[in-house]
Amino acid sequence: MPGEPPVPVETPAPASGGPAVSAAPVTVLGLGMMGSALATALLRAGHPVTVWNRSSAKSGPLVAQGALPAATAADAVAAAPLVVVCLLANDAVHGVLDGLGTAVAGKTVVNLTNGTPAQARELSALTAERGARYLDGGIMAVPQMIAGPDAYVLYSGDERAYETHRATLAAFGGTTWTGTDPGRAALYDLALLTGMYGMLVGVLQAFALVRTERISAEEFSDLLVPWVGAMLAGAPEMGRAVDTGRHLTDVSSLAVNQAAFPNFTAIFRDQGVSSELFEPFRAILDRAVEEGHSADGLSRLADLLTLGR
Repeated sequence: MPGEPPVPVETPAPASGGPAVSAAPVTVLGLGMMGSALATALLRAGHPVTVWNRSSAKSGPLVAQGALPAATAADAVAAAPLVVVCLLANDAVHGVLDGLGTAVAGKTVVNLTNGTPAQARELSALTAERGARYLDGGIMAVPQMIAGPDAYVLYSGDERAYETHRATLAAFGGTTWTGTDPGRAALYDLALLTGMYGMLVGVLQAFALVRTERISAEEFSDLLVPWVGAMLAGAPEMGRAVDTGRHLTDVSSLAVNQAAFPNFTAIFRDQGVSSELFEPFRAILDRAVEEGHSADGLSRLADLLTLGR
C-alpha cells in the first residue's frame, strides 16, 4: 500500500548474449526508441516476440531480426501471455487498453510507460477489472543501455506476476522489486529522474557560464564530473538528516549559502547568462532563513518543499 516501506530486491542482468532461462513468447506494444530496444533485447535473449505499433513501418527493423508483426493490438495481445507496453504517455496506454477490452483477460500486462503513481494505480484497477494481472515499471536506462550491465527496471504491482515472468523481464537488465503498491515503481522512477534533472540543470548552467569566456564545455567537464560525483557521495548522510529531522550541520549552513547566493546572480548577470534556473533556489533559501532555519544544512529544504509543512 502507499504507506508500506520500499522493499527493493535486485536481480542482476543476464550475461550479454546469454540464452534466456525460458523462451516464453512476449508481445511488445509500442515501437518507439525504447520499445524497439526492449523488443530487440527479448529477441536476442531467444524469446518469440510479436510486435505492434500504430505506425506499422516501425516494425520493419524488428521483423528483420525475427519478430512477428501484428496487424492490430488485439492480434498482438492474443499471441503471448506476457504483454509489454511502452508508449509515449499513459493516455496512449489507456487508449490501447480501452480498445482491447477483455482481450487482455488471463494475460500479464507490464506497463513500462513513464507515468505517475496515480496513473499506475488506475491502470492496475482497469486491467484487474478485465481479468489481467498488472505490473508497472520504471526503466532506469536509455535505449542504448537496455540489456547492458548498468540497465535496470523498477517493478511494482502483482508480485505473483513478477515472480512468474522475472526471468523473461531480466532480458532488459537488472530487475528491482519495489512493492505490491502498483504506484511504487513510478514513484521511485520519477524521484530518480528528479535527481537526474536537477543535476543536469546545474551542469548546463555551468557549461553556459564557462562558454562566455570561450572555455570548452567538454574540457570543463573533466573538472565537473569528479566534483559533482564527490558531492553526491554525501547524499546518504543528507538523506539520514531528512529522515530523522536532524538538520544541524558543520559543513555549510543555510545562512552561509544564502550569503553566497548573490555571487551567483552577479556572475550570471555580468557574463550574460540567464539566472532563471537558479532563481527558485534563491527563493526557498530566503524562505528557510526567514522561517528560522539559518543554522540548518541544505537538507532542511526537503521539508520546506513538502507542501503543508
